[in-house]
Amino acid sequence: MAARTKFVEYIDKNADSFIERLAQAVRIQSISSDARRRQDVIAMGNWLNDQLVSLGVTTKLVDLGTHVMQGQTLPLPPAILGKLGEDKNKRTILIYGHYDVQPALKSDGWNTDPFELVVDNEGGKLIGRGTTDDKGPIMGWLNVIEAHKSLGLDMPVNLRFCFEGMEENGSEELDECVISEVGKGKEGYFSGVDCVCISDNYWLNTRTPALTYGLRGIAYFSINITGPGQDLHSGLFGRMVHEPMTDLIKLMSRLVDNNGNILIPGVDEMVPPPTPEEIKLYKEMDYTTADVEEAAGGPIAISEDKVTVLMARMRSSSLSLHGIEGAFSDVGCKTVIPSKVGGKFSIRLVPPQTPENIIPLVKAYLESEFAKLNSKNKMFVEYLHGGKPWVADVKHWNFEAAKRAIEAIYNKTPDYTREGGSIPVTLTFAEALGVNVLLLPMGRADDGAHSTNEKLDRSNFIEGTKVLGTYLYEVAAAV
Repeated sequence: MAARTKFVEYIDKNADSFIERLAQAVRIQSISSDARRRQDVIAMGNWLNDQLVSLGVTTKLVDLGTHVMQGQTLPLPPAILGKLGEDKNKRTILIYGHYDVQPALKSDGWNTDPFELVVDNEGGKLIGRGTTDDKGPIMGWLNVIEAHKSLGLDMPVNLRFCFEGMEENGSEELDECVISEVGKGKEGYFSGVDCVCISDNYWLNTRTPALTYGLRGIAYFSINITGPGQDLHSGLFGRMVHEPMTDLIKLMSRLVDNNGNILIPGVDEMVPPPTPEEIKLYKEMDYTTADVEEAAGGPIAISEDKVTVLMARMRSSSLSLHGIEGAFSDVGCKTVIPSKVGGKFSIRLVPPQTPENIIPLVKAYLESEFAKLNSKNKMFVEYLHGGKPWVADVKHWNFEAAKRAIEAIYNKTPDYTREGGSIPVTLTFAEALGVNVLLLPMGRADDGAHSTNEKLDRSNFIEGTKVLGTYLYEVAAAV
C-alpha cells in the first residue's frame, strides 16, 4: 500500500483523538491582546512545544524580549522554531502558524463557552475560539507528523516550523527573529528552506477549496483632535466653542464615500488596472454576490457584478472607519463635549502601495482638509502600525503541488484568491528567504474567525489535514 494511502487512512481512523487534541489547545486562553492572559499565551506556547518534541521535532524557544502593553511591561510569548528531517535529497518546507487568539467572552454573544470545544455532531462543526484561527490548522500539521511517526513512514520532505504567539497583536519582534535566524545561514533553523506554507486564512466561500497568492497590506491611522482643557457641558459651551468631535466627524466623512471610493488624492490612482488574465481568474471563481451577502449577514454588497466585488476585496485598496476614542458610549444621555477625541481608520494596501508611500498622502490631505474648517482646535495625524502587501507566483511548483493535493482529496480544482486581510510576516518570509510563499487555507468563509461562535467544520479539519499531508507528497514529486 502506498505511503500516502496509509497516511489518509490513519487520519480517518484517528479523527476523534485529533479533535481531542484540538480541544486541549482551545482550552488554553491564549489571548495576546489581554495583559491578564499573557501567562496563558506563554503556557500555550509551552504546550505546543511539548507536543512537537513528543512527535520527534527538534525545537528552540526563542525569547523575544518584553514590551509595554496596557501600562505593564510584559514578556513576549516565545517564538517556536522547529526542524524535522535533514535529508539533503529532499525539499525543505517552512511551516508558519500562530498559537494566540482573539478575545472572547460568553457575554459577547457566544452560545457556548468559547474556551471549551463543542463538537456539534448534527451540524458537523467544531465550535470554540481558535478552532479556525489558527489552532485548528496548527493541529492539522501535528496530525500529519503523528500519522507518519505512528505508521513508521518517512516524511516525504524536510520540515521547518515557525510558530508565534503575538500574531493577533502585531507580531512584535517576529520579523527581527526571522531575519536573525536567516542570517545564521547553515547554523540557523531556516537553512535550506525551499518554500513556505502558511495556513492562516480561509476559502472564499463554503464550497470550494482555495489557494491564496496575495494579501493586502495595511496602514492604520488615528486622527487626534484636541481643544478644551477638559470636557465641557454642552448646555454651557455648545455653539460657543469649536468642538473636537464636530471637527473629527467632518474629517472622517471626507476619507471615503459610501461606494468605497477612497477620497485621498493619489491613493486609488497608484494601483494599475487589472490585466485580462487577472480578470479571467476572477470570472472563473466559484463565487457570487450572494456569498458575500451571506458572509456579511445582510444584502449589502456594493455591486451586483461578481468581478467588481471580487476585485474590491482582492486587488483594490480599501479604507474603513473603525471607531472613535474619547466619545460618549455609556448607557443614558450624557451631554458632554469631549475635550479630545481620536478617530481610527485603516487603509488596506495592494501593490505598489506601501505604508511608506501612503503615509505622506494621508497626512497632507488631512492637514489640508482640517485647514478648510478654520477651527481653533488642534489636529495630529498618528500612524499606528502597518505592513506591506504581498503577491506570489501561482505558476510556481509550490502552488502546483498544493493544487494537486486539493484535487486528490476534494476532487475539485481550487479557486486562486488574493485575500483582503494582512499577514505581514508573509512578506518577511518571501523577502528574507527569497522563496515562494503559499497560503493553503483549511477553513471556510463562514467560520467566524475573530467573531462570536467561531467554528471549524469537522470535515475541513479532517480533510484539511489530509490535504496538508498530501501536499508534502506532491512537493516531493514536483519537478
